[in-house]
Amino acid sequence: MNNELQPLWVPSKSLISRSNLMNYMNWLKESRQISFSDYDSLWTWSAEHVEDFWESLWKYFDIIHHTPYSSVMNSPEGEMIGTRWFEGSTLNYAEHIFRHKSSEHPAIIFQSEKTGLKEITWVELEASVSSVAAWLREQGVVKGDRVVSLLPNIPETVIAFLAVNSIGAVWSSCSPDFGTPSVTDRFAQVEPKILFAADGYSYNGKTFEKLSELEEIISRLPTLKKVVLFNFIGNHQLPGSVSWQKVAATDGGHLRFEPVEFNHPIWIVYSSGTTGKPKAITHSHGGCLLEHLKALAFHQDVKKGERYFWFSTTGWMMWNFSVASLLTGATLCIYEGSASYPDLNVLWNFAKEAGSHHFGGGAAFYIACMKAGMSFGEHAFPLLRTIGSTGSPLPPEAFEWIY
Repeated sequence: MNNELQPLWVPSKSLISRSNLMNYMNWLKESRQISFSDYDSLWTWSAEHVEDFWESLWKYFDIIHHTPYSSVMNSPEGEMIGTRWFEGSTLNYAEHIFRHKSSEHPAIIFQSEKTGLKEITWVELEASVSSVAAWLREQGVVKGDRVVSLLPNIPETVIAFLAVNSIGAVWSSCSPDFGTPSVTDRFAQVEPKILFAADGYSYNGKTFEKLSELEEIISRLPTLKKVVLFNFIGNHQLPGSVSWQKVAATDGGHLRFEPVEFNHPIWIVYSSGTTGKPKAITHSHGGCLLEHLKALAFHQDVKKGERYFWFSTTGWMMWNFSVASLLTGATLCIYEGSASYPDLNVLWNFAKEAGSHHFGGGAAFYIACMKAGMSFGEHAFPLLRTIGSTGSPLPPEAFEWIY
C-alpha cells in the first residue's frame, strides 16, 4: 500500500452534503453570491480575502454583540501581528454558550475514577454559574481582573470558568498535579485576585492531598484576595479559605453577561517552560469565539445535541477547546483521572456509555492502545463520528491502526 497515494478515508457524498461546512458554502452562495466547487477553492478564498472571510463567519454564526464593529481588520502596518479585529464591537463568550441551553439534552456528562456517570442539566449549569458569578462580584472582581484555578477536570471547573468569563474577568488554569514551582512560575506573572483550588486529586486509583502545597502557593501570590476550596478527595479545611459550597449557595438571580471588547483577554495560557520560565500567552475574547466556532463546526462537524469528549487535564489548552464544544450546542463530556486506570479501556468505555459522537486524546494514548493490541467490534461505537489526536505527532502506523 502506498500511503502517499491512498487516502485512509474518503467522506461519502451523503456526509459531505449534510456537513456544517457544506451548509456554510451554501450560505455563502445564497447570501454573498460566492460559489466554490470544492474545499480547496473555499480555502483559497478565505486566505486571499481575509476580511470578507472573517466577516462572513460573524454573520453566519450570528454573533451576539452589544455594540457593532466599525471595521473587521485594523492593520496600520499591513502586518497580521498587531492587527485589531472587529473594533468597536462588544460581546461575551459565555453568552454564546448559554444561548444553546436546552431541556432536550444535558449540558455536561461527567465521570471520574471515583464516581460513575453523572449528568448536569442546562438549568443546573446556569444556576451554578450565576451563583459563582454573583459571589465573584461581591468580592469586587471586575472586568479584566485575573482569576486562577487549581481544580481537576470536573464540572465545577467549567462552572468557575463560565462565571469568571460572564463578568469579563480573565481565566487562567493549572492542573492540580503540577508542582508548586510550576504553578507559581505561571500564576505569579498574572497577579490573580481569586484562586479556585481543590484539596487534591485522584490518579491511577490513588488520591493525592495538596493542602500543604496550596498553602505555599498562596503565600507566593500576594495579590490574592480570596481562596475558594473545593473538597474533591475529602472534607479538608484550609485556613482563610471559603468553601465551594458557600460560594455555590450565593443567590445569583438571573445570569448576566458583561459585554467586553472583541480584543479583551479571555484567558491566559502558558508555554511549557522548557526554555526558561513558562511564558504567559493571552488569547482574546472574540478571537477565541470565532476560531472555536469555525474549528468545531467546520473542521470537526460538531452539531447541536451531539456529545463531545476530549480527554485532557485542566493545565492543557485542549481543556479550553473541549469546553468550547458548548458553543455548538453540544453536550460536553469530561473524564477526570488516568487514561489507563484500571486499564486502557477506561476512556473508550466512558465514551461508549456517554454516547460520544466525537472522541479526542493525545497521540501517546493511541500509540499505547495500538501497542497493547486493542481491537473493537465493527459496531462497538455506533454514534462515534470523529476521532481527534493532538499533542505529539501521530505516526502513520497509529493512523492506520485507528482506521
